[in-house]
Amino acid sequence: MKLKLMKADVALPSGVTCTVQGNTTVTLRGPKGEVTRQFPHQKISVTVEGNTILISAKNATKSEKTMIGTFESHIKNMLKGVTDGHSYRMKICSGHFPMNVSVAGSEFIIKNFLGEKVPRKLKLRQGVTVKVEGQEVVVEGVFLEQVSQTAADIELLTRIRNRDLRIFQDGIYITNKDGQAVGQL
Repeated sequence: MKLKLMKADVALPSGVTCTVQGNTTVTLRGPKGEVTRQFPHQKISVTVEGNTILISAKNATKSEKTMIGTFESHIKNMLKGVTDGHSYRMKICSGHFPMNVSVAGSEFIIKNFLGEKVPRKLKLRQGVTVKVEGQEVVVEGVFLEQVSQTAADIELLTRIRNRDLRIFQDGIYITNKDGQAVGQL
């Protein structure tokens, strides 16, 4: 069943400006920075009317309804990024060998992981800051996908192969995803 007009609107908080180019590219500017994202879809249009972002589709099918909800969620994540920012917290666990974790420029370096001589390195993504605070690593940024992918890359950097995982539990693990605890029951 098609709806004549399906729409969703997202209110802009004070201090945030929005520009839309060609119904597909949305740019949000706020106190924390700027985020740009493309929303390419033939039947869905994104416009700014006053203090709201309007996402609409004429003669919307089920597919367009779900895409409107997806676009709305992405825009809300962008708004949270430019107003508050996104933050992932990770914990350094080293039971066998003391790990030396540091950030040098745009590189994340782990030395002495499981006694390895060669340090493990990760090139950080643009727009993401990583801080090492004692036994915690904090990954912060404005764009949610870049922040979460950087945290996942750090976790994968300490992946253990060819050892018994019940004994070797060393690594850097995500403990907090944007304010929500991970792995807690």
